[in-house]
Amino acid sequence: MDNSAVRVLVVEDFEPWRQFIHSELNKRTDLAIVSEATDGLEAVQKAKELQPDLILLDVGLPSLNGIEVARRIREQNPKSKILFVSENRSSDVAEEALRAGGGGYVVKSDVASDLLPAVDAVLSDRQFISASLANHFVMATTLASTLSTQLTTIILMALGIY
Repeated sequence: MDNSAVRVLVVEDFEPWRQFIHSELNKRTDLAIVSEATDGLEAVQKAKELQPDLILLDVGLPSLNGIEVARRIREQNPKSKILFVSENRSSDVAEEALRAGGGGYVVKSDVASDLLPAVDAVLSDRQFISASLANHFVMATTLASTLSTQLTTIILMALGIY
């Protein structure tokens, strides 16, 4: 392994997905998979032991879900970057994953096009969200902003200020 390579821990319980992620990451010589884990508790232990630069983390894991894994890893390995790779398309789950310490969230159906750009973004401290979810985030942010403006207007009117 090249000493300058980014050390990657892959956390995925479904073997065919682990193999696919390996094949995608192996397209790059600057990424080195140092280990893999198949459940949440194993992921926390391996992250503590290996101190990887990057952790690719599924949300739906046996023994401990990926969001809780991220919280624990964030406490013990604040320098490790976390990229979620999940089949879950819920914008609420993705938002929670990012709040738990993820630097990005890739939907598994978008892995072929999004995984390597997401890795680059997260390693550069930029947030990445799969395009299929990004529209949900933009819509939710716009809606929240609109509702906030409307609520502020109503409150000001009720106070007789507006």
